[in-house]
Amino acid sequence: MNLSNLIKIAFKAIQLNKMRAFLTMLGIIIGVASVIAMLAIGEGSKQSIKAQISAMGSNMITIRPGASMMGGVRQDASTTQSLTMEDLAIIEKESKYTENTSPLVNSGGQSINGSKNWPTTIYGVNPDYIKVRGVAVKEGAMFSERDVKTSAKVAIIGTTVVENLFAEGEDPIGKTIRFNSIPFKVVGVLSEKGENTFGQDQDDVILAPYTAVQKRILAVTYLQSIVTSAKSEEMAELAVTEITALLRGSHNIVPGQEDDFNVFSQQELISAFSSTSEMLTVLLVAIAGISLLIGGIGIMNIMYVSVKERTREIGLRMAVGGSGSDILLQFLTEAVIISVVGGILGVLLGLGATFGISLIGWPVSVTLYSLLLSFAVCALTGIFFGWYPAKNAAALDPITALRYE
Repeated sequence: MNLSNLIKIAFKAIQLNKMRAFLTMLGIIIGVASVIAMLAIGEGSKQSIKAQISAMGSNMITIRPGASMMGGVRQDASTTQSLTMEDLAIIEKESKYTENTSPLVNSGGQSINGSKNWPTTIYGVNPDYIKVRGVAVKEGAMFSERDVKTSAKVAIIGTTVVENLFAEGEDPIGKTIRFNSIPFKVVGVLSEKGENTFGQDQDDVILAPYTAVQKRILAVTYLQSIVTSAKSEEMAELAVTEITALLRGSHNIVPGQEDDFNVFSQQELISAFSSTSEMLTVLLVAIAGISLLIGGIGIMNIMYVSVKERTREIGLRMAVGGSGSDILLQFLTEAVIISVVGGILGVLLGLGATFGISLIGWPVSVTLYSLLLSFAVCALTGIFFGWYPAKNAAALDPITALRYE
């Protein structure tokens, strides 16, 4: 029996019990739709995380003081003093893979303008900081190296600070605000960046010369961290290795001794978050795959029923020359058709669900492999769960089958 005849017979058999066939497909439809939606959410989340971390400075490398672990507990970087201006100078002078390096010190506190006040964070940096972070000054200008050398009390503020300290439409440039009672003249406003991956408002910041923050607010001489940017994303890991070697030499750390600093790149953050996202996606797909398993069991069940109902038909086909392999292929074809048609409907439902999810603001991304995977799973489900009932049908004795009531 050729394939076209098998398909015609299978479709006729399915049409005789449309509702039963549809209910059998339902498990496959829901399973495939769930898998596609879960994969789309997982892939969308991964891309969103990567984009948001890259927006913080795709080539950025951060150096923080303190060993990564101490007695099983992570140290508080604010209590360590292992990073100095000498370390910054070494990185700027000797690193071959980096550019635009900035020291970083920060302090939380209250910003005040007249009767308005707002809790925020002030970051002490140098002019290269905005290049490292990939931000721009929307109004005014970045403070200069001269301002850094003279510890000038000037500041660049984010849009959130502007909105909370100034009246709508008021120009903040040239105005003086206070941070923990220290006056700072506003010389620029940063472009809006929104929230980062961690839910932190990137516009709720004040940037000032690090020397001013060190002397007038923190009263320290050490650095809380150093940020620099690799010349390209491909050089990020080389830069991390190079900076680690430079600082180990600068800090006189002997082989086998633990570093008193941490160096990590944005690529490491992206990799870590992507791995977490992938694990969650696998978990969600596994849960959604339970529906496919239930759908497959439904196909097996209905094929058993079909074999029982059509026992006389099977006997008649064998009596007129039909072989066991013909009967096997006939019922197997029916199972595969039910599974594949259910898969097609499931793909359409999954795409619709993904579109609906995107409308409520969730990041989603449908990939070709998820669609191909769904079709492959549907075909395999039909073959796997349809094989045993079809095999039983093929093994029936023709005379016994003809006598079956």
